[in-house]
Amino acid sequence: MKNHFNKTFGAIALGVLLYSCESKPKEETKVEDTLLEQIFGTTFQDKKVETYEIKNANGIKMKVTNFGARVTHLWVPDKDGNPVDVVLGFETLDGYLESSEKYFGAAIGRYGNRIADGKFTLNGEEYTLPQNNNGQTLHGGPGGMDFVIWDVEKSGENALIFSYTSPDGEEGFPGELKVKMIYTLTDDNEFKVTYEAETDKATPVNLTHHSFFNLNGAGNGTVLNHTLQLNASKYTPVNEVLIPTGEVPSVIGTPFDFTTPTLIGERIENENEQLKFGGGYDHNWVLDKTGNSLTQAAVISSPLTGIEMEVWTTEPAIQFYSGNFLDGTITGKGGKVYEQRSAFCLETQHYPDSPNQPNFPSTILEPGEKYEQTCIYKFGLK
Repeated sequence: MKNHFNKTFGAIALGVLLYSCESKPKEETKVEDTLLEQIFGTTFQDKKVETYEIKNANGIKMKVTNFGARVTHLWVPDKDGNPVDVVLGFETLDGYLESSEKYFGAAIGRYGNRIADGKFTLNGEEYTLPQNNNGQTLHGGPGGMDFVIWDVEKSGENALIFSYTSPDGEEGFPGELKVKMIYTLTDDNEFKVTYEAETDKATPVNLTHHSFFNLNGAGNGTVLNHTLQLNASKYTPVNEVLIPTGEVPSVIGTPFDFTTPTLIGERIENENEQLKFGGGYDHNWVLDKTGNSLTQAAVISSPLTGIEMEVWTTEPAIQFYSGNFLDGTITGKGGKVYEQRSAFCLETQHYPDSPNQPNFPSTILEPGEKYEQTCIYKFGLK
């Protein structure tokens, strides 16, 4: 990342704000306003759906809605000082409700990724969850945290505090789970997500964030030209319904080796059973780390905009998804069509299906314990 990054961002901050005001005059007020509340739709689950805007001192700006704590827009200046919206999404609530891809920009819980057959056993009791993905439970089920209205508290011009209490038995999970997330745009050009959760009954917890990124700009073609490095020398292979087999092999000599910077598209069409199962990359990489320290998990960049994004996390793993199931049937912001592989996701997490895989790190949160995790998406220029 270049040393002049902060200086460059500071110099173009006003340009970013003016650009945004010109492109969406009916939603913006004055440039000097730092945090706006706007009606995003009408109501959902008898609650008002709103959007909120935050920014940092260097020209990064973000819009978020309380529906699923979703990031709807994230503007990052490119190498020429132009603001680029790097996340896929919609301008209206109906867009999210009607889309075949329901996770754009969303908070994911109670359990990010898949649980096999929608079942797990905990303390001798079997729990059954709604199945919403090829007979599996994906991202907490159809009524997961992406599909609820969160309470929102403002915290200055650059942060939002989200909270939600998931009642005992919601989507089949045991225990009342109280969750708090803080979204912050730091002056180090980070989109920082901090997670906290507490329960009154033992329960699996695996929270993550699900923005669909395109560093060329949302809807601006494929991400196969992005260069990706993952600090992970192992991954968890899956079966035909994308449930881990339990193995944790090396990536060396496979299309899953991103230990050095590699184009996403370089090997994605290789003859490989794992790529066939996922339609491309849709797998969990095991990070090269011990403990829960905050470490760099990934670095990805666009050759067109020069935007680079680092991913940092306290989690042991990261899911890389190459937008395989986008198919050109979704029209998003600005009337742009989201074609296959026009986005990537980098979801920091524990392993998929951990409640059914005793050799994987545990995701069980006990009463009296506190779940605490951090994910950072840090932007720069390459």
